[in-house]
Amino acid sequence: MQLNMLKAKIHRVRVTHAELHYEGSCAIDGRLLDASGIREYEQIHIYNVNNGQRFITYAIRADEGSGIISVNGAAAHRAAPGDIVIICAYAQLSEAEAAQFKPTLVYVDQENRLTHTKHSIPKQAA
Repeated sequence: MQLNMLKAKIHRVRVTHAELHYEGSCAIDGRLLDASGIREYEQIHIYNVNNGQRFITYAIRADEGSGIISVNGAAAHRAAPGDIVIICAYAQLSEAEAAQFKPTLVYVDQENRLTHTKHSIPKQAA
């Protein structure tokens, strides 16, 4: 059996551009792509914290250290500059692989600069 598991997450980045008349994709600061392990042209899911929109597109590389998160093409209807989004990529793993796998979780500051990474989400208190 193959399981769809979270591969990587870039948590709570701020959208810097929404370009409706640009070939569809999401441009992501290259440092964030490298830190997360998300590859250029890889399918990504974007969850907009501000308006609840969820959509799928693919990643393209923006300049390293630029802080750019540009939602492009039709997806630009789903996010506006200033919106906070979560960007995720998933991988299909066997049950044996999934038992050993840890996702890469990337966290940023207000300017979309990398602050730290983790490999697990803390459990919430009941």
